[in-house]
Amino acid sequence: MITFRLDTRSGLAPYLQIVQQVRHALRLGLLDVGDQLPTIKDVVATLAINPNTVLKAYRDLEREGLIESRPGQGTFVTKTLAGPSIKSHAALRRSLDRWLKEALAAGLDEESITALFVDTLRHAAEEGVA
Repeated sequence: MITFRLDTRSGLAPYLQIVQQVRHALRLGLLDVGDQLPTIKDVVATLAINPNTVLKAYRDLEREGLIESRPGQGTFVTKTLAGPSIKSHAALRRSLDRWLKEALAAGLDEESITALFVDTLRHAAEEGVA
């Protein structure tokens, strides 16, 4: 089951952070069809946020066809976003982990690492690599 976390520094609304975390988990294969999401009550207790925030996130995901609420049972994943490339994720994660350790050893902080990664990804997209 997914555990949600909120980043108050992100500038992204809490409900959008929840939506984004579910999408990422679906894309990475961490959530699969049939998996149950935490109840609204559990998310509210864990994150100390308004129940309407969680409800809004779950409704957005439901409108996208990614989850469905089953009265009296909970909220379940109905669609995955993981593609065939999921098989190469483990090797890529190990490679990325090595790169992150090198970046940290070079003195980069989290914000600098993110900026470097995003900039490199944008350049790759512009060159038609990504």
